[in-house]
Amino acid sequence: MNDAPLVFSTRDPSWLSNSYLVADRLGGHAVLIDTGGPMEPIVERIVEWRVELTHVLCTHHHPDHTLHNEDYKSSYGCPVCGHAAERDHYERIGHPIDQELRDREEVRSGDLRIRALHVPGHTSGQLSFLVNDCEVYTGDTLFKGSVGGTRGQAHTNSEDLQHSIMDVLMQLPKETVIRPGHMEATSVAEEWERNPFVRYWRGLEATGSEACEAFGVGGELLIAAADYDGGEKCLVRFDDGHLDVVPGSRVKRRSDP
Repeated sequence: MNDAPLVFSTRDPSWLSNSYLVADRLGGHAVLIDTGGPMEPIVERIVEWRVELTHVLCTHHHPDHTLHNEDYKSSYGCPVCGHAAERDHYERIGHPIDQELRDREEVRSGDLRIRALHVPGHTSGQLSFLVNDCEVYTGDTLFKGSVGGTRGQAHTNSEDLQHSIMDVLMQLPKETVIRPGHMEATSVAEEWERNPFVRYWRGLEATGSEACEAFGVGGELLIAAADYDGGEKCLVRFDDGHLDVVPGSRVKRRSDP
């Protein structure tokens, strides 16, 4: 495994979304992964580390991850990069991308080698970024103990999400550090053993069979797990047979008053 990069992050206090400054070394080169976190501390760290910011890398187009795209671009003259599947969405929210990234495409920034991994589910063009084969920035696909929902803007489906997590992210070396789009870091090893959704997809997690409604539609509650924001994230099998990962706040158990 290669040497880990320098990493500095900020977190928006309302969205709990992370921005990551990732550098190869002091006095070297850096990228910024997602821009929804407070900008001022990152600018200060760019100066302190004496690094050249070469790219803004977007995991997806949601505003809590793209808020300062234009600010970084205008300040540092670096391209904003994202997946082509969401180009129209970036433009619609006023944060257009300059460079489209394909699955497995590599971005170089000094000694940083960054591989874009297409991990749809939460959104159609969701990207994770594998840095120097030792850290992966997962956006809203995989969190510590939880996963991204599949009912947001430009989502695809839970089958895509399962494939992205189990067949892409969980296939990385177990010691790989995971830095998610919200809240705390974790590792592939930890999520493989402890994440309730991963354990369910592995056939290890006992599921419930409680009748429920989500978004006003009947279904069966399979998993209710703690989410990064203190709420719950739920896996629901709807009466028509399809599955979705949804916020616990949108699920009403039949046993609820």
